Amino acid sequence: MRPDLKFLPHETIERILTEAYDLLSDPGVRVHSDRALRLLAEHGAEVDFEAQIACIPASLAHQAVDTAPASFYLYDAAGQPAVHYGDDDVHFDPGSAAIEILDYGATQSREPVTSDCVRFVKLADGLDMMDAVATSIVCADVPQEIADLYRLYLVLLYTDKPIVTGAFAIETWRVMKDLLAVVAGSEEVLAEKPRAVFDVCPSPPLLWSEITCENLMDCAQYRIPAELVSMPLTGATGPATLLGAVVQHAAESLSGIVIHQLANPGAPIVWGGSPAAFDMRAGTTPMGAIETMMIDCSYAEVGKHLGLPTHAYMGMSDAKIVDTQCGFESGIGAVLAALAGINMISGPGMLDFESCFSLEKLVIDAEIAGMAKRLVTGMVERETPLALDIIRQVGHAGNFLTTPHTRRWFREELFFPSPVVDRDFRRNWEAQGSLDAAERAHRRVEETIGAHEHRELPAKVVRELETIALRAVQEAGMDHLPDRE
Repeated sequence: MRPDLKFLPHETIERILTEAYDLLSDPGVRVHSDRALRLLAEHGAEVDFEAQIACIPASLAHQAVDTAPASFYLYDAAGQPAVHYGDDDVHFDPGSAAIEILDYGATQSREPVTSDCVRFVKLADGLDMMDAVATSIVCADVPQEIADLYRLYLVLLYTDKPIVTGAFAIETWRVMKDLLAVVAGSEEVLAEKPRAVFDVCPSPPLLWSEITCENLMDCAQYRIPAELVSMPLTGATGPATLLGAVVQHAAESLSGIVIHQLANPGAPIVWGGSPAAFDMRAGTTPMGAIETMMIDCSYAEVGKHLGLPTHAYMGMSDAKIVDTQCGFESGIGAVLAALAGINMISGPGMLDFESCFSLEKLVIDAEIAGMAKRLVTGMVERETPLALDIIRQVGHAGNFLTTPHTRRWFREELFFPSPVVDRDFRRNWEAQGSLDAAERAHRRVEETIGAHEHRELPAKVVRELETIALRAVQEAGMDHLPDRE
């Protein structure tokens, strides 16, 4: 009896896809990659190499969707399946990629450095409700041309969980693949048991840059999962209507699936995104807007209709500090995403239009994720009859606390949050310092980081990772790796 959420009737989904397929052929997709254009031309697309536009026939798009797998797993450091992309399974990971961090108690954010990223990874690794760890923080103490591979290097050192990441350049993607292969043991093992998924982002409207297109094809070649992140902005880089944004999202995503599957049919790919309802008053892209959430849940329905794994950037806030707005935007987004059955929900910890990270928010969002997961577990028939026997047994005395029935079921029926969520009597709350949620979250941040433990990588693997990272920073102009602690 899993509850679910639907925005679109079947007929509307079919109309969205019909229009999306039509857009692939007219006006087509601009592709700034000769490699991809040649691939498309070889398989029946009409390609204008000078204009870099490919008109993709619907038959080619249908074929690509058919070869894309309906599900796959991400694996943990021990090689065990840990995250299932497929069906209505729901997972959470921190959002990315923040160029600012908000310290506890501060109202102004700052640029994060290596030690901030290490603290974040230890925290995310220690929060059970975070199913994967993202490369969420862009470190300002290394050259930005290697910031993508550097943050993956740090994440690999400090977490056992699957990883959500992304590359900023063609060259750095290959270094990131090498880092993952070192930890996996080989490229073959990495392909068989992928540890990470890479975000790849088309540019709205209907455009693939050389970097993202090459990353997309490289992911396919090495069978490392790719996560499409189409992001039309209503009225700015996409139609002003919510359904119009879903149509554009579908066309951009379908074009990515075609390129990806032509590069290597059967390679895993995710129907994801990060669209937003553009706020005309301020010129901003509010991720906490209800309309943004409606677009996300709707495009996920389209992806599920196609039989593809899904992803969305939800459960985040546009607030600048951990306040009331932060709580209600994040809570609404996480619950809606879970009810929509989105496989990977990226957003916990994120503030300020997806640009700032807060460790305290991540801890609070982990509690929201726990509640959302309990919600989609739904009402479960634990016994037959449902309650007749136990109510007759207790009778009018009304004391269910002492029964074996209560001891048997209460832990399975209830999600018990950490002390970040206050459910005590007022007198006990006052006796413990009258702390608000942000203060309790800060305590949990420090406790979790202080108690962090994970499976240590073999010394040889650590040396190989350090060698790759050091070579990259030296080529970028630094002579040593920053201190991690």
